[in-house]
Amino acid sequence: MPIYLCKPRSPWRRGTNENTNRLPRQCLPKGADLRTFSHADLDAIAHELNHRPRKTHGCLTPAEVCADLLNSSDALTA
Repeated sequence: MPIYLCKPRSPWRRGTNENTNRLPRQCLPKGADLRTFSHADLDAIAHELNHRPRKTHGCLTPAEVCADLLNSSDALTA
């Protein structure tokens, strides 16, 4: 699976990455200590975010994009 790393000092390349990093904050109170949440709570948040359609994926969810990639022949040639 290709991995994209943003170059330092290139903020215009980090939009999707920065947005994705902010998404968990929509589910957690500001300043929340993650140690106070159970593993099940954090898994539920991850599940919700991985099954939320994203404009950058053509309105597919990250889970659908990952499944499509893993089921394609491209996954076997990496």
